[in-house]
Amino acid sequence: MDKQVAWQPLFGKTKTFMNLLLLIVFFTAVGGVLSVIAASLFLLLSEKWQEKILPHGISLATGALLTVAFWGLIPEAFEQVNPAQFQAVSGVILLGILGFFILEKLLIWRHCHASHCHAHTEEAHSHDHSSTEQHSAGTLILIGDAIHNFVDGVLIGAAFLTDPQLGIMSSLAVATHEIPQEVGDFAILLQSGYSKKKALIYNVLASFTTVIGGVLAYFALADLKSYLPYFLALAASSFIYIAVADLIPSLHEKTDIKTSLQQIFLILAGVVLIGWLHDMAHHLEIKSPNSR
Repeated sequence: MDKQVAWQPLFGKTKTFMNLLLLIVFFTAVGGVLSVIAASLFLLLSEKWQEKILPHGISLATGALLTVAFWGLIPEAFEQVNPAQFQAVSGVILLGILGFFILEKLLIWRHCHASHCHAHTEEAHSHDHSSTEQHSAGTLILIGDAIHNFVDGVLIGAAFLTDPQLGIMSSLAVATHEIPQEVGDFAILLQSGYSKKKALIYNVLASFTTVIGGVLAYFALADLKSYLPYFLALAASSFIYIAVADLIPSLHEKTDIKTSLQQIFLILAGVVLIGWLHDMAHHLEIKSPNSR
């Protein structure tokens, strides 16, 4: 597979060549490191403004993730295989959703085990031991976040290897849901006894696994083109699961008419945003030399 991308810039008609690896590194950094920085800046706002803004970001992320999955990743995965493989691709999507459910269930169990979710267990431990356990919960959050970011990086890299415009859409969708998630991770780390400085440093380090995952995908998947549709299907299942299992339930916590209308509007805004980016990418003629 040729690892050069034809890119027609927004201004000017001359086509220049950018290294696909640099594109992957840049956009995985956008999805990872910059989302952590954005989350840390968000924490500088007053609690009043945080409570107002965060639900809006979750609604926007829901629309963006579902649109990338159903408009970009799944159609692309099916387009790259013959009809005899459609069931296999669908199976990967199904198994991916079930797999992410099991993974999240294990992480939740580990988190509760470390922080002693049951009240009677908390009362049975001394204050010092509870502090240690809280710190362990923060460590588990960092480990889980690093693994999650690494998987995101692999999936973004797979999308780029298929079509750069699909990679850009995927990385932006990842960023929209990573920012609210990172805000939550910061809150857990601060509650676990980490200082603001340490929480920021550790979160940035964990976010670098997104870049590592993208680079690994570039070198490991570039010569395994036949596996790309299944990685795209896995990426789609990840986005669908996050939107349906994590984001949408949080939106149902408020049921008043005004909030519900705002949520619907922002979900549709996320859909329109990704659709607009998709169309803009076509107009800019972002394509790989061996693309369809």
